[in-house]
Amino acid sequence: MTARYFPLALFASVLCLCRSYTLRSSVSWVVSSSDVVEDADLSEEVAPALLVDGAGLWKQAYPSSNVLGDSEERPGGELVKPEDDNVAQLSSRLFSYRLEKVKTSTSSSTTSSSSSGPPPHQETARTARYIAHYSDWGHLATISTQDKIKGLPFGNIFSVSDGPLDNSTGVIYFYVTPMDNTVSDLINNPYASLTFSEAEGEFCRQMVYDPEDPRCARLTLTGKMVEVAPEELVFAKEAMFSRHPVMAKWPVGHKWFFMKLELVQVWLQDWIGGVSLIPLEDYFKATPF
Repeated sequence: MTARYFPLALFASVLCLCRSYTLRSSVSWVVSSSDVVEDADLSEEVAPALLVDGAGLWKQAYPSSNVLGDSEERPGGELVKPEDDNVAQLSSRLFSYRLEKVKTSTSSSTTSSSSSGPPPHQETARTARYIAHYSDWGHLATISTQDKIKGLPFGNIFSVSDGPLDNSTGVIYFYVTPMDNTVSDLINNPYASLTFSEAEGEFCRQMVYDPEDPRCARLTLTGKMVEVAPEELVFAKEAMFSRHPVMAKWPVGHKWFFMKLELVQVWLQDWIGGVSLIPLEDYFKATPF
């Protein structure tokens, strides 16, 4: 009888001795301000290689603790240091904003926009300007020049700005590279549509509105994408880099340049019962503040 129950007893003993384990992501995208490396080497020789060669920086999947430059404790209690502190620090800096600057900008944005909330939905021009100004990114749709989808719609995400947080123009600026498929599309056909959603901010979440709910406003700006003229470059640079400071460190080897959207139509849905086509004159006369 004892021999019969011996395997069961042995299995129970093993279970009692087992320790719990936690699954961990191969790469952590959560970076605190203390973890950001301020003076990492992002020279043109280093950064383009990291960005272009997909097998370079991410060839080895660094554990989350390695990316953040600290130590990791294995299940046995042994502390393991990162294999390469330089790579860990560089990856942290390359894919992280300068958080102390972003916090300042975000704080200003939150103060300006949340103090009174979005404009009343009846004020359509002001609502359009509000969304355009406080959106940091949008979805740009072009007509594709890619071989397999030539002539079909193609969408891409871009960081945008219509000016510094305290200076809204209503004109949407972009910082782009010729290496992007969308830029190739624009060379062939410069007309595009840029869509924003109020779901990007906190309002729709606070109101428990689904992004497709008409009360969660959507704005689509359609027009012609043009390169920013030399006399406008200083403002375009201030508009983009004040809202997206990491862009100032992007590798010059990618030949970045500034574009803007010359509007043809402003389309807004911000309430139940249809959409609004806002005259350009009303759009530019309105203010988001």
